[in-house]
Amino acid sequence: MRRSALIPKYNKMAITKQKKEEVVAKVADIAKKSSTIVFAHFKKLGVAEQNEMRKALRAQNVGLTVAKKTLLNLGLSKAKVGGTEPALDGEIVIAYGEDELAPAREMAVFVKKYPEQLSFAGGVFGGAFIDKAGIISIASIPGMQALRAQLVQLIGSPLQRFAVVLSEQAKKQS
Repeated sequence: MRRSALIPKYNKMAITKQKKEEVVAKVADIAKKSSTIVFAHFKKLGVAEQNEMRKALRAQNVGLTVAKKTLLNLGLSKAKVGGTEPALDGEIVIAYGEDELAPAREMAVFVKKYPEQLSFAGGVFGGAFIDKAGIISIASIPGMQALRAQLVQLIGSPLQRFAVVLSEQAKKQS
């Protein structure tokens, strides 16, 4: 007997029904607990890049998981997510979190960093599916600290200009 007949070229073991049920339950739980879920296409993303992404996302309280599309769809339908599901082709990674903006904003960093390997596919926001453009627009919203800083700068700017005008008037009068 030939050796190649005894040793398979690659081993593709199917996951058990119990494991599939666990994945579906996990996705349904993620959909129920998370404010935002981001779907991203990924391919040929190296282990080092994946670890870097997981570490950065974990620091922002954003989870990251990979699930088969059929199990993902079952979990999302079990969680009763509304709207029209975006097209999910290829391998899909799911970023999720309780913060409404963090998953999209943090994934956007890696989509820009690895444009050949990662791209947005859509997501879930406010309990309904949104398309790729919706996720991109959510990702572009700055965080609360940046918004507060912009508000303080906006409020302070006219006061600063008024102080400069008063200063110039005082110089002219003296």
